[in-house]
Amino acid sequence: MGILLWIIFGGLAGWIASILMKTDRNQGTLLDILLGVVGAVVGGYLMNMLGQSGVTGFNLYSFFVAIIGAVVLIALGRLIRG
Repeated sequence: MGILLWIIFGGLAGWIASILMKTDRNQGTLLDILLGVVGAVVGGYLMNMLGQSGVTGFNLYSFFVAIIGAVVLIALGRLIRG
């Protein structure tokens, strides 16, 4: 049951990040989930670099960290695609 909750958590984070970056129409649900899960890892790494804690569990702080990471991933994707 835990992995299903993390997939939903990642999906929500990726979906919100795609809305913030206005890419919601260009990507599907699977990409939203992937962005949210990978975004949590990237966001945790970035927060650790800034001296803060990364993803600490299934809570609101971790949700915001995942959204920040997913937004960074979308921005990097835009830079790479030109």
